[in-house]
Amino acid sequence: MFPEIGCYGLAGHTSSPRDLLDEARLAEDLGIGALFLSERFNVKDAGVLAGAAAAATERLGIATAATNHNTRHPLVTATMATTLHRLSGGRYALGLGRGFDLLFDVMGLPRVTGAQMADAISIYRRLWHGEAFGHSGPAGEYPYLSQDRDFDEDIPVLMMAIGDNSLRLAGRVADGVVLHTFLSDETLARSVATIRRAAEDAGRDPASVRVWSVLATVDDAIAEEARLRKLVGRLATYLQGYGEVLVRANGWSLDDLTRFREHPLVQGYPGAFDAIGTVDELTRLREEVLPAAWLAASATGSAEQCARRVRDQLDAGADSVVLHGATPAELAGVVRAWAQVRDPALDALPANPGRVRR
Repeated sequence: MFPEIGCYGLAGHTSSPRDLLDEARLAEDLGIGALFLSERFNVKDAGVLAGAAAAATERLGIATAATNHNTRHPLVTATMATTLHRLSGGRYALGLGRGFDLLFDVMGLPRVTGAQMADAISIYRRLWHGEAFGHSGPAGEYPYLSQDRDFDEDIPVLMMAIGDNSLRLAGRVADGVVLHTFLSDETLARSVATIRRAAEDAGRDPASVRVWSVLATVDDAIAEEARLRKLVGRLATYLQGYGEVLVRANGWSLDDLTRFREHPLVQGYPGAFDAIGTVDELTRLREEVLPAAWLAASATGSAEQCARRVRDQLDAGADSVVLHGATPAELAGVVRAWAQVRDPALDALPANPGRVRR
């Protein structure tokens, strides 16, 4: 197993969650160290998928990346995590993200703040260690919370982070951090430094926080339409939804973002480019709209070239790399190429994606 690399299960859109079973088994057979599971409110419930992955595998690390603390009562989330922790034999990490304000608005849920996330994490940890208590804080008012007074569970918590405030928060309170796709190498190095500095300022060992780079990995062996969808379509979809956050994080030009949004193809587009974009539309975006430097924040080319880009992420300070946007089957060549160049010292990383030490 290569614990330093991971992939997403059911990457992107799906209508068949059962496919995850074969994906998880194949990921483990290939040696991919961890499987990350995003949540969508259709057929991608984080707890169900993580349970399926745990049951289908024996060595694979498993993480939700991400669910949101405000969509479940804290006792329900804590119970999900302890169940998965024991079901997987300690291979599970709970991953939390801020989510999308507009979605929470239409769902009638409060928007997520950093204070709420930190408070929720503190609640989970108290429950996992057998405490029974009432709580009043940013995450809510709870007269009485308790799981089991005999619990003493050490379950890692991952946070998804991109902006400086969320990076600093993650450094203060999380066991691991999952960064965003399409970060330049310079932004990656700066993000890692921000996390580690925040951890140190909080009195923690900076090296105790496991940082995952998320690298869009699009091997030339993948068919052209799929390559366009996974690279151009995915970046364009991010820019549709929260472009300012990603552009500011990278120090890219906001004028280029404005040109993207004002392009006739983008204005009024009826959906996400990575879901419904045609070859012609995605080719136009690549050739006419998206700066080449933005698309270059990825791993493309031959399997060997993609493997070298994984090395770049580790050289920039990441502990581990999520090969994003491709299925395990599509990553097979890259994983084989990585096996030829990786440092065997990386074997020391644990299977659990939220830990840095066994």
